[in-house]
Amino acid sequence: MTNEVSLTLMMSEVAREAFGARISAVLKELPHRFVTPRAVLNSGPVDSANVAFLTRDVTGNSGKTQLAPSLVEFYDAMRASAKLSWLQSHAAGADRPIYAELRQRGVTVTTASGANAGAVAQMAFLGVLAIARRLPQLMDAQRRKSWEPLLGERAPHDLKRQTAAVVGLGPIGLEVARLLDAIGMHVIGMSRRIRSVPGLAETVSFAELESVLPKVSVVVLACPLTDITRGLLNRKTLALLPAGSILVNVSRGEVVVESDLIQCLQDGHLGGAFLDVFEKEPLSPDSALWTLPTVMIAPHTAGHTTGHYAEVGEIFLDNLTRWRDGLTLRNTVA
Repeated sequence: MTNEVSLTLMMSEVAREAFGARISAVLKELPHRFVTPRAVLNSGPVDSANVAFLTRDVTGNSGKTQLAPSLVEFYDAMRASAKLSWLQSHAAGADRPIYAELRQRGVTVTTASGANAGAVAQMAFLGVLAIARRLPQLMDAQRRKSWEPLLGERAPHDLKRQTAAVVGLGPIGLEVARLLDAIGMHVIGMSRRIRSVPGLAETVSFAELESVLPKVSVVVLACPLTDITRGLLNRKTLALLPAGSILVNVSRGEVVVESDLIQCLQDGHLGGAFLDVFEKEPLSPDSALWTLPTVMIAPHTAGHTTGHYAEVGEIFLDNLTRWRDGLTLRNTVA
């Protein structure tokens, strides 16, 4: 940095245009400047960033293994910024390898947890309703122009008074639980620590998973990917669910062993699944999940709305104010 600049913030031109004036208002008299990832890479130590703000326009359509060129450039610029002390990400989760890499360097990483909680919860709720009301079968009949009322054995079960397990009680899980409670479901919440939550019939720890699954007809995964949750649902635990149960996953694909899930769906043990996340993204065209008749697939898009960019910006601006005042940042990755 040059002597007259105390703070260098790295972000895309889109983010600077959207939030630059408000960022400058937060920083007030503190000397600062904005740089792009390309400027950092082209100028080296001269433009080394202190703070990085990673926004959706940079991530683009990146999956876990296939990164957009703009995201690769952003990652490289962060690696080249020896003075980087804080990254604010637009994502709710923090399981991408880059976050662990930065934290090992002493960089504080904060997420935008809560920015899209309502949207993701609504998608999860939609998934429960869609599978329960046999929407995949109705859509198939529509494509075939076949009038097939859901009668007899094909009639959907009432969700009222059935039991659902919501795995993960962060902002998303809590909103899912509220929505399921509103339609009369008995909701069991599962998280690392047991606490009383309005709308939940009970709260249990992950250690009680195997005792809970035989009681439920709906499972909604809304938990972060951790050592505890990786492979949480597998051949053994899926088999504990009552026949015809519904699975909705809006968390991370690795929370479920995908090959075991496919087998449970193929043999009819599960009644259906609504999946927004997968072990490998994009989902391979060869995956059996695409053509299973009781499965609905979304391309990791549950949290995408027109208002999400602005919500993420509000979280960054709040954290920037906290950073300026020496306060604890929100959503810091532990």
